[in-house]
Amino acid sequence: MSIDRDGLAVFLRGRREALQPEDVGLPRGGRRRTSGLRREELAALCHMSADYLSRLEQRRGPQPSEQMLVSIAQGLHLTRDERDHLFLLAGHRPPEREGGGEHIGPGLMRILDRLQDTPAEIITELGETLRQTPPGIALTGDLTALTGPSRAIGYRWFTDPGARDLYDPADHGFLSRLWASGLREVATRRGPSSRAAHLAEDLTARSEEFRELWARQEVGLRPREVKHFLHPEVGPLELDCQSLHDPGSSQALLVYTARPGSESHEKLQLLSMLGAPATL
Repeated sequence: MSIDRDGLAVFLRGRREALQPEDVGLPRGGRRRTSGLRREELAALCHMSADYLSRLEQRRGPQPSEQMLVSIAQGLHLTRDERDHLFLLAGHRPPEREGGGEHIGPGLMRILDRLQDTPAEIITELGETLRQTPPGIALTGDLTALTGPSRAIGYRWFTDPGARDLYDPADHGFLSRLWASGLREVATRRGPSSRAAHLAEDLTARSEEFRELWARQEVGLRPREVKHFLHPEVGPLELDCQSLHDPGSSQALLVYTARPGSESHEKLQLLSMLGAPATL
């Protein structure tokens, strides 16, 4: 497939000009010459240089990679149909539309954009973190930087002892059952050739604890609303976790809050000022 430079340029410019700063969680600021987002603003959202974006909008520059197109689609808050159109214009086949896909719909993105002062993240059905707010990164580390099977929290839980350090030891037993149960449900729903099934096979070979829990055939466990963290900088945290599920994508938005006036509430405020710890 070949790139349609004219079509790509027109589409990118049109979608950028249709977005307002408040649509993506940015302040409007002072006087604006453009009717929508500035190139610099969109480039920051897409994790690319403004010069690179400028060249695409001017029908020049290299063919964007699939990874870059994913970033552009998220920065522009595209729907899945719009994302697929973007891929085709850039000369790539669109990603497969499976239930556990990684494209975040514009609805969830708009909500996340308005939670920049609160720990929050968007995860897949396998517990892979796709986006985090800055306080979310300060709470758990930058989980979006992880690659391979370790992106899934359940996989890390059974293969990396350090992944448990953030959680109260009193909750470890329940969390082990929770991750095994959740993976079984997804693997059954998606089938024997799914990523979930492959993760289960890998964990069965690598973890005795997982093998024992997997053999129980346990399903139906659900996360507890109150989570107990042991943060390396601020110590114990008791946080409520509310989730908003997108049935169309099997993704969920998780929002962590503390009871106003509590010690955990004060620690969350401190955490936002301390910055992000190393990825856990």
